[in-house]
Amino acid sequence: MQTSLSGIQPSGLLHIGNYFGAIRQHIQLQDQAGENFYFIADYHALTSSRDPEALRNFVFETAVSYLALGLDPAKACLFRQSDVPEVTEIAWLLATVTGMGLLERAHSFKDKVAQGIKPSVGLFTYPVLMAADILAYDSTLVPVGKDQIQHVEMAQDMAGYFNGAFGDVFIRPEMMVPKAESMQKVPGLDGQKMSKSYGNTIWIFETGKPLKKIINKIVTDSRPPQEPKDPNELFLFDIMALFADQSEVDEWKEKVRLGGDGAPGYGHLKGFIRDAMEEYFAAARLRRYELIADRGEVERILKAGALKARARASEVRDRALTACGLR
Repeated sequence: MQTSLSGIQPSGLLHIGNYFGAIRQHIQLQDQAGENFYFIADYHALTSSRDPEALRNFVFETAVSYLALGLDPAKACLFRQSDVPEVTEIAWLLATVTGMGLLERAHSFKDKVAQGIKPSVGLFTYPVLMAADILAYDSTLVPVGKDQIQHVEMAQDMAGYFNGAFGDVFIRPEMMVPKAESMQKVPGLDGQKMSKSYGNTIWIFETGKPLKKIINKIVTDSRPPQEPKDPNELFLFDIMALFADQSEVDEWKEKVRLGGDGAPGYGHLKGFIRDAMEEYFAAARLRRYELIADRGEVERILKAGALKARARASEVRDRALTACGLR
């Protein structure tokens, strides 16, 4: 039976890059045969978070966002990472068979240190905890973006190290990387990849005047509408393509390419994007308001998910403890 595992770190408000790059794919998977586990990686967040109240709020916001965007608790298991302590036990067992060299090669550690983040032990051993997250539920499939491939490869390695030492305990997971042609480019307001670290994001549930204000910040040049332009040079159309049919995007591109009196200005294009985004997330936005008003329901869903997750993780943990002689 296929068991998929996905996680997301509650490091801030989720933006449209998160949605089109990962969340939408996660939610689509719940309709496939098998089991689906989705965890909010609050333990991982502690490698950079020093504000307890903010972390609690972001965990809640992440849960609400997934549920509002279509995650069905009847089809998928949603839970907080910290509600499954067995994962940290499994992480220790994996750490005892994992060489320092493997962790020293982790791209994420090098990147975060380069960004000025203090190199704590937690940050260094981050891949071990992530491997435990993956292996704790007998996951067979892990959907990831290209920047997360190494983490799954390291989880595969750690499963191999433990199994080589103590017998077949952990299932070797496989990764699912979206094909390039199926991925929609999500640039930020400045044309770079949308990322919180760049400060160029658009919150998924932004609406009204705040949405208009943020969309108007999309960087454009000063050329007048009448001047013909190569639409492929305007990342504005990459953002438009997220919310509009391709035929509609092509029609706008042709008008820009031809220029002249009937060509739209950048303000017109930004207005179209704003309206299209309002409509695209309208139902999810309404569902979010309902969930925020019923915090108890969100907590119930998370606790129910944790019970199911713990039942599976306990089985895997006990199997590992027996294999290595601790039981």
